[in-house]
Amino acid sequence: MKLRRVVVTGLGALTPLGNNVNDFWKNITAGVSGAGPITRFDASKFKTRFACEVKGFDPADFIEKKELRKMDPFSHYAIAVSVQGVQDAGLENNPAIDPDRTGVIWGSGVGGLKTFQDEVLQFAKGDGTPRFNPFYIPKMIIDLAPGHISMRYGFRGPNFATVSACASSTNALIDAFNYIRLNMADVMLTGGSEAPINESGVGGFNALHALSTRNDDPATASRPYDKDRDGFVMGEGGACIILEELEHAKKRGAKIYAEMVGGGMSADAYHMTAPHPEGFGAYHVMVNALRDAEMKPVEIDYVNTHGTSTPIGDPQELKAIQKAFGEHAYKLHISSTKSMTGHLLGGAGAVEALASILSVRDDIVPPTINHFTDDPEIDSRLNLTFHKAIKTKVNAALSNTFGFGGHNATVIFKKYTD
Repeated sequence: MKLRRVVVTGLGALTPLGNNVNDFWKNITAGVSGAGPITRFDASKFKTRFACEVKGFDPADFIEKKELRKMDPFSHYAIAVSVQGVQDAGLENNPAIDPDRTGVIWGSGVGGLKTFQDEVLQFAKGDGTPRFNPFYIPKMIIDLAPGHISMRYGFRGPNFATVSACASSTNALIDAFNYIRLNMADVMLTGGSEAPINESGVGGFNALHALSTRNDDPATASRPYDKDRDGFVMGEGGACIILEELEHAKKRGAKIYAEMVGGGMSADAYHMTAPHPEGFGAYHVMVNALRDAEMKPVEIDYVNTHGTSTPIGDPQELKAIQKAFGEHAYKLHISSTKSMTGHLLGGAGAVEALASILSVRDDIVPPTINHFTDDPEIDSRLNLTFHKAIKTKVNAALSNTFGFGGHNATVIFKKYTD
């Protein structure tokens, strides 16, 4: 069976660096940090009192007010970016779009965490009488994000959610990619969103000792590959990627950002939260993606790393890159955009795929900011694109995401050519 080709025809973004694709890309290529003091709740007693929050977002710009109360913030974010993506791709009310052949696959790691927290706290304050919001469960469960998107547009194709911690939205992209390749859909809205900046989210990750506690300087706290990195910075928001079968896109005259050519998956099978010390899972997921794309390592120009700014995670991924790419690893441009966006958990893969797609489109490699001290564990010959974006030819970009539980997912985008 010949697999069909898949291209990117629409994008949407809601991030700590901007509430649309253009603002996001302008700030990420300028090396802007999205971190600042937490405003979502009183964090004065928390070990970590800062995060990368979405700023100036009003969900009522995208959702009718009577519907807002039926959704958790992670679904607000999903709707907002999907509206942008649908508009960008020209899908709405388009006779060329068959709703039965158009689907939605969405990723989130924790979904309606704020809803769960608020409902349980409210119950605990009472006398034991169960008084729960009738929308409690629908607001909380992750699959309602793609459900709401499909209901908004009447898209009746494949519809579900993927959950693999911080790899969730990359898994969503891979699934959507495969449904189109296998002729089970023509168009897929995919991506991910997360809204974890609340008491239980920050407190829970603090308990894991996963977050940076650099409260005196939030803007420089996310410092992947720096010797003094001390954990990741929580982020929120999401991104939407519209994937479409090539001939379908050409027939309706859609603009094409890039071609999605491969996806890889693997498991560390090692530890709940720590990566394999030799990076076996990370190595295999990149090899699997390259094999799926029928590409050689030398054909990749840019790697957007998982790069969370954690002491044990960063070196292992770079070891895996060196193993997977051999000598070409030293010719790659490598960067961690989490140094600017923070870590969007289940939404990270979608936002980093977006950065990779725009890197291919514009021939720009975004930087890794906040590098101050070299880490002797990290090979200094690697080009980690510190401090400033680089203008260079990017024919193909690979993006990694790894999640708690040892879940690894990788996607590859390249310039579209006939």
